[in-house]
Amino acid sequence: MSRSPIIEEVESSYLKKQVPVFKVGDTVCVQTRIIEGDKERLQAFTGTVVAKKGQGLSETFTIYRNAYGSNMDRVFMLHSPRIADIEVVRPGKVRRAKLYYLRGKSGKGAKVKEQFYAGKVAAVATTPAPQA
Repeated sequence: MSRSPIIEEVESSYLKKQVPVFKVGDTVCVQTRIIEGDKERLQAFTGTVVAKKGQGLSETFTIYRNAYGSNMDRVFMLHSPRIADIEVVRPGKVRRAKLYYLRGKSGKGAKVKEQFYAGKVAAVATTPAPQA
């Protein structure tokens, strides 16, 4: 089902211009803007990307983390203004599109192999111009 050109045009103004390149299996650090009263601060959430879904403005990614004996899943909107920065800490090498099997695992069972690159990797990709 294709989207209406009017909706595409409205959504394109809200899309981020610089979107970092990351994939499922990568360990990423997401800096989120937290507003407490009249103050604003950044809070980091580091974990493994277990899923990416959607397209355009509604694109989301899920991060899984096991810390201090508790497991956490957190879903982020990729183009949200609350996300200040996404940094790839460690690229992962996986053969699945969704890593839901990591839930409940700890230690070596929750480990993802590291992907090694021979050269430089493009850290930021620009989103393509909307089709007219």
